[in-house]
Amino acid sequence: MANVSVYNMEGKEVGTMDLSDAVFGVEVNEHLVHLAVVQQLANNRQGTQKAKTRSEVSGGGRKPWRQKGTGHARQGSTRAPQWTGGGVVFAPVPRDYTFKMNKKEKRLALKSALTSRVQENKLLVLDELKFDGIKTKNMKKVLDSLNVTKALVVLNENDQNVVLSARNIANVKTALTNTINVYDILKYNTVVVTKAAAQTIEEVYA
Repeated sequence: MANVSVYNMEGKEVGTMDLSDAVFGVEVNEHLVHLAVVQQLANNRQGTQKAKTRSEVSGGGRKPWRQKGTGHARQGSTRAPQWTGGGVVFAPVPRDYTFKMNKKEKRLALKSALTSRVQENKLLVLDELKFDGIKTKNMKKVLDSLNVTKALVVLNENDQNVVLSARNIANVKTALTNTINVYDILKYNTVVVTKAAAQTIEEVYA
């Protein structure tokens, strides 16, 4: 088991915690991690790009001039691609970019991402994270005490005081244990997780 330090909101070490090898100590599968990131980015694409082909632009029903005898090259329509106002040759059309991954693959990719953060000492555990009110400076103070600038903060429950306090800080994102994903874990330099959230992750993904 990986043994990590547990910090309080002042950045002081107040204990240690053993992390389950079933979640935080697996063999890192870089291929599945890559696949999970590509899948998430692909699934986020709207796929709504569109341009008109020569069959869709208006006009061009009449042959602009007769076939022979004008000195011009033969033309069948003023809406052919080489004409101004003509259609696009291989025009993009709306499409769905999404693709699926197996549940076991997605689960292993998430475990691999979490394991890599533990191995790189980029996973910090807090004993608790609670505020009396919504204050951005309170969240900033906690992050500064941990020497963290770009962080994914994982909470066990939807604490609005914490979520709203962190919302206006650049390069900081909050997530619940059931909304964490490979892309965010890798995007942010540090994963800050509460002790309760770490235990929930172990229970759900073990």
